[in-house]
Order: sequence, then structure tokens, then C-alpha cells
Amino acid sequence: MSAAPAIPAKAHAKQEGQALPMAVVCLCILVVWYLAAIPMNAVVSGPKIEAAGGGFSNLLYFSWNEARPVIPAPHQIVAELWKSVFTVAPWMPKSLIWHGWVTLSSTLLGFVLGSLLGIVLAIGIVHVTFLAKSLMPWIIASQTIPILAIAPMVIVVLGSMGFTGLLPKSLISMYLCFFPVTIGMVKGLTSPETMQLDLMRTYNASASEVLWKLRFPASVPFLFTSLKVAVAIALTGAIVGELPTGAVAGIGARLLQGSYYGQTVQIWAALFMGSFIAAGLVWLVGVIEGFTLKRMGARP
Repeated sequence: MSAAPAIPAKAHAKQEGQALPMAVVCLCILVVWYLAAIPMNAVVSGPKIEAAGGGFSNLLYFSWNEARPVIPAPHQIVAELWKSVFTVAPWMPKSLIWHGWVTLSSTLLGFVLGSLLGIVLAIGIVHVTFLAKSLMPWIIASQTIPILAIAPMVIVVLGSMGFTGLLPKSLISMYLCFFPVTIGMVKGLTSPETMQLDLMRTYNASASEVLWKLRFPASVPFLFTSLKVAVAIALTGAIVGELPTGAVAGIGARLLQGSYYGQTVQIWAALFMGSFIAAGLVWLVGVIEGFTLKRMGARP
């Protein structure tokens, strides 16, 4: 009974060991950020500092509190996030929660479609030799085309066919996120050892039985690793898909609005909102991974 708390204690110690280096890195980034904002904002803040009589305090104040800085100070971004998240109703167009939800809906649909496509392609590649030799090179080559070149074509073609809104952005997300899922699943489905495959053959197992009872369970860790990459890329695809459409909603639309009116603080706040959404999605996939592996009997 006394040995039971050992695992939580180790996990707690591990978390503490990871927290300190992360805190130090974040602190260093903040210091460098504040220092870099001074020379980068000098073009805007220089005349105001001279008009105020110079001085170190004026230098810091005007460099870190410009309405339209070249690079905003971290506290300006925090203030913008607070204003657009907590002081505005979530259903209002000025709310980052509303914009985030629009982008998140496209992300999730594209992620689901891309993941399903990647799994299906991986199963076909593993079981059909012809597909392994003919399809895999094209899958790899598809990722060499810049998404900024593909997105406008997808939007225009689908728009001419009457498809607008959620679907075109989701397809762009799907295009980006199916690749890591395909590669990870191919690796996972081929991970069982020859001895294990021979044992299944001695049991006279069919190809489908080998797939569902051996290959697929063995590929689950590879699948979730790929899904963590894919869900972050899917969010990027959704944001990129909003840029060429002149969208009025979504993180991409918020970036466009900020660039049109020179609102750099708004741009950075939208970028941070996108990063928070991506981090949350990756964390959620990790939670589902832990639950799934635990149900499969994996050791903690």
C-alpha cells in the first residue's frame, strides 16, 4: 500500500522539472521582446520622445505604449486579448472568441476529413503493393506545393461551383493535415514484427483480422503522434483559407482587418489567439491519447 503514491510523486516531480526551464525560457523571451521593441519602434516613438524632452522614462513609455507600434509590447497584446475576449460579448464581431470559433469550426471539419483520408490511404498503401509504389510518391510531392498558391485556386474553383464558407476552408485544412496522418499510419501499420504476423497466419487470420487485431492496435501510438501534428496544421490551413476570400469572420479575417488599418496590436492578439487554440487542440488530442492507451492496457 505504501508504494502506491510513488507514481503520482514521480509525475509531480517531472512536471516541476519541466515547469522551471519553461518559465526561464518565457522570461528570457519577454526580456528580449521588451528590449527589441525600443529600437524597432524608434521610427514612431522618436519624435514623441524628443518632444517630451527625452529621458529614459520617456523612452520606455513611448516605445512600449504606441497605439500603432512596429512591434507591440507584450502587455499591449495582453490588454488587447483581455478587451476582445472578456469585455465583448462572444457573439459580437469584435470578439476574438467569435472569430476563433469560426476558424475552429473549419479546423475541426478539415481535421476530421484529413484524418479519415490519411487513415484510408495508409491502409490501402500497406495492403496494396501497387498503391505503395504509385501513390506514396504523389502524396509526398503534394506537400511541396506552397499552400498559399493552392488556397486561392481552391477558393475560386469551389466558389464557382457554389461552395462557399466552411467547406473550402475545411478542404484546405484537410489537404495539409492528411499527410502526417498518412505517413504516421503507414509507419504504425507496418510496425508489427514478422514473428507477430507469422503467428496471425498460423491462426489462419484473414487480412482484415490482421488489420483490426494486430496492425491497427500497434499503430495507435503512431496515430496520435500524427494527429497532434495534423490538428495544428489544420488550424494553419483554416487561417490561410480565410485570407484570399476577404472573409469577415475568423482569425484570418482578423489578421486582414488589422493589416488594412495598421492595427499591429490587433494582428498580434489574433496570432496569439490562434496559438492558444492550437495549443488547446494539441492538449485535447493528448488527453484522448492518454485515455485511449490506458483503456488498451498501456503502462502509465
